[in-house]
Amino acid sequence: MKRGVEGRERPRSRSSDDRQAQIWACLRDVMDPELDESVIDLNFVTRADVDAKDRVHIEFRLPTYWCAANFSFLMADDMRRSISALDWVKGVSVVLGEHMYADKINAGLAQGRSFQETFGAEADGSLDDLRQTFLVKAFQRRQVALLSHLIALGQSPTEIVSLTLTELGCLPLDDAGETLIQRYLERRAVVGPASGGEPAFVDANGARLKADGLAAYLSNLRRVGINAEFNGALCRGLLAARFDLDTPFVPKSRTMPASPGT
Repeated sequence: MKRGVEGRERPRSRSSDDRQAQIWACLRDVMDPELDESVIDLNFVTRADVDAKDRVHIEFRLPTYWCAANFSFLMADDMRRSISALDWVKGVSVVLGEHMYADKINAGLAQGRSFQETFGAEADGSLDDLRQTFLVKAFQRRQVALLSHLIALGQSPTEIVSLTLTELGCLPLDDAGETLIQRYLERRAVVGPASGGEPAFVDANGARLKADGLAAYLSNLRRVGINAEFNGALCRGLLAARFDLDTPFVPKSRTMPASPGT
């Protein structure tokens, strides 16, 4: 906070606080593509500031030095896109730290280049295709969580698969169920039309689920969820081992202890 001539702190303006809150809200909607968890909840973002010219400066880190370049660029690009959508933002700087491709990624971001333009022949596939692949996986994880909740509440497979999106939104559920519906609806359009009269539950190709195959369908999707949960726990553990999370963006010492007898 700035200080006046007498050394007293001057409070930040409401406009400044509001804009800071908008930035963090945008970042909270940016997901790790593989884990389908917010980069804020995962503790990836270490800086989110606005300067006097309404330019936003973001810094972030990842659990390992060798996280895949396409995943890293995708998250940075999503941060840039999300914040750029705010009508008052005049520019966005996103900087990745402590990563083997940091210099290359940061240069590409600063110049407004795509992943393919940044990495050239090293780029493996389209970033848009990768984004779509993980959006579908996120849809499936959110769907299996909601379906499992509805079944636990006593809804039959026939009742579930017959629901339209409008009917799903009108179900009298508890707070946990309402949250699951909201998260599911955020990804429903990824796999097909999502107007009110469309089937609530479809597969990755947009086909309505069938009651007699629902149990097997859920069993297959749960395997995807278990793998993602394991990866999420691993990422958190690696991040905590690598960084001092109480003092953001300060890597822990890389010095290895001496071997016994040396």
